[in-house]
Amino acid sequence: MMAPEVKKQCCESLPFDVLSNLPENVIDIILMCLPFRDAVRTSILSNIWRYKWCRLPELTLDDAFWKTKNNLICHTTAITKIIYHILIFHEGPITKFTLCVPKSRSCPMMDDLIYFLAKNGIRDLVLKLPFKSEPYELPPSFFKSLQLRNLNLQNCLILRPPSFKGLDRLIRLELCEVSISSEELGSLISHCLLLEHLVLYIAETYSNLIEINAPRLKSFYFAGSVRSIFLKNIPLLAKLLLASSDTDYFGEEKWDIVKFFESFESFSALEHIYLNMLFAAEAIEVPTKLPFNLNSVKRLDISVDLYNSVEVSCALCLIRSFPYLQYMDISEAYPKYDIEEAYQVEFPSDVTFNHLREVRLTLASGSIIE
Repeated sequence: MMAPEVKKQCCESLPFDVLSNLPENVIDIILMCLPFRDAVRTSILSNIWRYKWCRLPELTLDDAFWKTKNNLICHTTAITKIIYHILIFHEGPITKFTLCVPKSRSCPMMDDLIYFLAKNGIRDLVLKLPFKSEPYELPPSFFKSLQLRNLNLQNCLILRPPSFKGLDRLIRLELCEVSISSEELGSLISHCLLLEHLVLYIAETYSNLIEINAPRLKSFYFAGSVRSIFLKNIPLLAKLLLASSDTDYFGEEKWDIVKFFESFESFSALEHIYLNMLFAAEAIEVPTKLPFNLNSVKRLDISVDLYNSVEVSCALCLIRSFPYLQYMDISEAYPKYDIEEAYQVEFPSDVTFNHLREVRLTLASGSIIE
């Protein structure tokens, strides 16, 4: 324990206002570790700290930021005022910006905000706008954000200008309920030459295929109608997740499991596949196995309705076609407890699973097939 005289001597040697005499880099580190709301509140510490937050390179205006003391969401006027102050007072580059607008609210200054971010070298951009409002049309200034590395958009409308050549430095792209034609989406993806991670949440069923042409793509998550996508050129793809929301398909053409997976034969890097088998309900006749083996696949996560004969057949077809599986996770999509209605199937005796290390069965209800 420090002696009283030593403690007194240390206190006397320190300046009266310790916070105001901290090195600039230390202040920056402190502000970076704080939520943006608290970083702004440091303005009251002293005159020196008043505008220190204005040079923060990363700003996060998420749901936690908008909540008041009474746990209420700010009004649109308050949101506009906060955005306006950021545009007025901020200095220097902004490398990362996250904006989550609360439900049933709007942000009238979005165009000015996008222009400001594009001008200040934005690299990571997250715009999550409420679903109940009309999709926000990205302004022309957005397509000048050539420094973007990571882009996450929700409930936006993308109309690419003819002069737009793509986001040359984009590595990760996430689009959730973004309004864009299948042709424009395919073109956008193909012009992101460094794209490695792609996430698409699309409820709409396109009449034309979305062509995925991304030579450097490593992971792809797709939630929507699997009939809408065509995996054309993705030789480095290692992880594929397909979650179909297309339970009511109005087209005449049924899903062809062989045709869909035939392009996978050339994907020598593909190791992990996750499938939600809802889209198999409208499949054509399912073969015992694919006409080719996907030897690179080491992990299979599959959600299947064990009471649906078509889905079970598709699952078994795929299991037979992945001879080098090491990890398998099977979950029941719709757990039921009336085992008399369960679809009974004899498990294939020609599958030996010589490389299998771990198996997980979740949401089992105790039927014979499970």
